[in-house]
Amino acid sequence: MLFRSLVLQVGDRVMVVGQQDAVERVAGVLGNQLKRLDTPNIVTIFVGIFLGILLGSLPIAFPGMPTPVKLGLAGGPLVVAILIGRFGHKMHLVTYTTMSANLMLREIGIVLFLASVGIEAGEHFVQTVVEGSGLLYVGYGFLITVIPLLIIGMIARFYCKVNYFTLMGLIAGSNTDPPALAYANQTSGNDAPAVGYSTVYPLTMFLRILAGQMILLTMM
Repeated sequence: MLFRSLVLQVGDRVMVVGQQDAVERVAGVLGNQLKRLDTPNIVTIFVGIFLGILLGSLPIAFPGMPTPVKLGLAGGPLVVAILIGRFGHKMHLVTYTTMSANLMLREIGIVLFLASVGIEAGEHFVQTVVEGSGLLYVGYGFLITVIPLLIIGMIARFYCKVNYFTLMGLIAGSNTDPPALAYANQTSGNDAPAVGYSTVYPLTMFLRILAGQMILLTMM
């Protein structure tokens, strides 16, 4: 009964003892190529990015909407990454990535994201905030961001008894905020924030992309 409930994941190491032919049959089912797990599998990553860009550029029509919506460059790769992570092994795609390559891609992605946002928003940032209703919009954005986080954070912490480090990742993921995740990882020193972040991030990103477009289209 113990072995029936055992669940293996990509990257797990299993020591098998038995006759040579039996060991070879087990290796044929589970695999026995440690070298493939020691080297980064960049091909799978770029295949996912390419397919994600194609998916994000496809228009999705909803009844009653004047124009179709798109997942975009953020939602498309996200959906494809989830599908590859779940079904990639059935297509003989090695989805396991070494920790060093994972950390490198994570840090480079956060740096590029912050740089692109800063370059795009920095040119007219002061002018936008000072002139017109800029300060009012900043206040609205602050309230819309902080109040739901405080409510959900207190419910998760005191009622659901969620771990503090996991809660940091949940809050960062609910805002799709990579800088907050980086800070949480540095503060905690473990992977609990990343686990919480990855739990809520896909659904939040997907809903944010579609909901924003649908709200704008319904108001047209």
